[in-house]
Amino acid sequence: QVQLAEFGGGEVQAGGSLRLSCAASGSIYSTIIMAWYRQAPGQQRELVASLNINTGGTTDYADSVKGRFTISRDNAMNTVYLQMNSLKPEDTGVYYCNSRIIPSTGWVPIDYWGQGTQVTVSS
Repeated sequence: QVQLAEFGGGEVQAGGSLRLSCAASGSIYSTIIMAWYRQAPGQQRELVASLNINTGGTTDYADSVKGRFTISRDNAMNTVYLQMNSLKPEDTGVYYCNSRIIPSTGWVPIDYWGQGTQVTVSS
């Protein structure tokens, strides 16, 4: 059983910063990809940033957050972070942690999702 838990959401003024964290727990054999998604009210969930562990930590970002957001991983803590700087009102939404994991009890990767954390950026 694998679970993801997000922390660090909140409300900030435009131009401010927030740091989100996602802790993975459970019977994990290996982690292939960790990523952050977000969903604004009335919109579809979109990929914000991803970190490919299989390729040595290759990162990818949505065009709207390039240069402002940074995804990183703390191996010892089994945690992925999303540092968000220069926040804009359009960054408002629920942010979800996603991880593609091979469980200890299996041989194929499975996508796991956190419950989400609210980020609100005020004008």
